[in-house]
Amino acid sequence: MPLHNQPASEQWMSSRTTLPESPILTVAKVFSPISTEAQAYVNQKSFSHRIRKNEMLTSAGEVCTHFYLVRKGILRGYVKDGIKDITTWITGEGEFVSAIASFQLQQASSENVQAIEDCELTGLHYNDLQYLYENFPEANVIGRKILENYYRDAEERAFIARLTEATSKYKHFIATKSHLLNRVPLKFIASYLGMTLETLSRIRSKLSQAKA
Repeated sequence: MPLHNQPASEQWMSSRTTLPESPILTVAKVFSPISTEAQAYVNQKSFSHRIRKNEMLTSAGEVCTHFYLVRKGILRGYVKDGIKDITTWITGEGEFVSAIASFQLQQASSENVQAIEDCELTGLHYNDLQYLYENFPEANVIGRKILENYYRDAEERAFIARLTEATSKYKHFIATKSHLLNRVPLKFIASYLGMTLETLSRIRSKLSQAKA
């Protein structure tokens, strides 16, 4: 079941005996110091959620009402083009994930978010994030820096799309996302890079032979 359909009462506090604070705070503190009051609010409002491999976190047409920190696992975003799925991004542990346009605008999503592996996530509701923005100045600093990372990742995807040579695209993927190579099905990598699975397989074979 997608997280946005779960009761709000399933909060992070239920698991504080094993993890003393929300993992969202652990990451957020890298960007800025956080007041005790803001930390208490995040601990109260964030919650843990698990989804299984291939399960949808958000589907096109739905409004994405949460953002998530990936504690374990990999997810991808994709859009439908007829019967074809086009992978638009891939992300893993330690990164925030959401259908960002839908979340920011609170409008129906044009993309799907799917688990590639079994995933463990920590989520926070849109309304709770707005409360943080309105009441804690540091939340705005952290939010801006996280959005800067989103922008950087979007620029990275645009750069890959501009490359015309398939081998260059794959080499760039290796250079920036090598930690995902053995965990993400090749069909998703090929789609993300804008090439066929057959083309990607040929490139990998040639590069492997060149190393031999």
